[in-house]
Amino acid sequence: MDVPERKGRFLQAAQRLDSRPGLIATAEFLRRILPGDRDYGDPLSTSGDQLPQPLGRLVSQLRLERPSAVRELGLGALQAWQALSESQRRGRGAVDVAILFTDLVGFSAWALEAGDDTALGLLRLIGEAEDEAVSRNQGEVVKRLGDGAMAAFSRSQQAVLAALELQGSIRDIDIAGHRPALRAGVHLGRPRRIGSDYLGVDVNIAARVADAAQAGEVLVSDRARESLEAASFEFGRARRLEAAGAPKELSVCTVTARA
Repeated sequence: MDVPERKGRFLQAAQRLDSRPGLIATAEFLRRILPGDRDYGDPLSTSGDQLPQPLGRLVSQLRLERPSAVRELGLGALQAWQALSESQRRGRGAVDVAILFTDLVGFSAWALEAGDDTALGLLRLIGEAEDEAVSRNQGEVVKRLGDGAMAAFSRSQQAVLAALELQGSIRDIDIAGHRPALRAGVHLGRPRRIGSDYLGVDVNIAARVADAAQAGEVLVSDRARESLEAASFEFGRARRLEAAGAPKELSVCTVTARA
């Protein structure tokens, strides 16, 4: 028997072993008892460029045409790795994250009249301004949301400064006689990071805070306000945030830069 033939038989034997139901069942059981995301390997959990996400994308593609113990064991190891690296606690993150949501008020109605090309031109200008404001304040744009965006920061101070800078930078934008009006909301919490995204109750709260803001306003939750340097900002009167999905005791207020 020559070398290529021996190699071929070895690979066939390895594939049969990899597909054995008992071995696959053992691998799946190990995944269930390992810490972390049991569904690790789907597009949501493996999005992003930080380890172990690229490895997760590679491993998740292994043996897609048939069940594979190697695939399950590989994803199990990455699942545990992710859990340890994020130090997950009760499905929440281990560190505070300031979440900023922005939204263009009245954009949809205006875009219907302005047309796709003009609307896209505005979104590009807003996107560039947002990227600059977020990066200048040590944050990251997590995702675009049509005419808005979600960004994450390590401190509320950075998120609020980014929102106020963005408000200032778009003040002089004029597209076909239209001046965009942006609203923003900031909440400080401990969302869970999944791939390159953040999920959890605190993300939902941040979105509700932004929804409650008026055009040209930056609204902050009570927890975000408590972490801000009072000497740098002026705050409006606190009010109860009445929104579906928001805690009943949550209050919000406007924030502006102190002159």
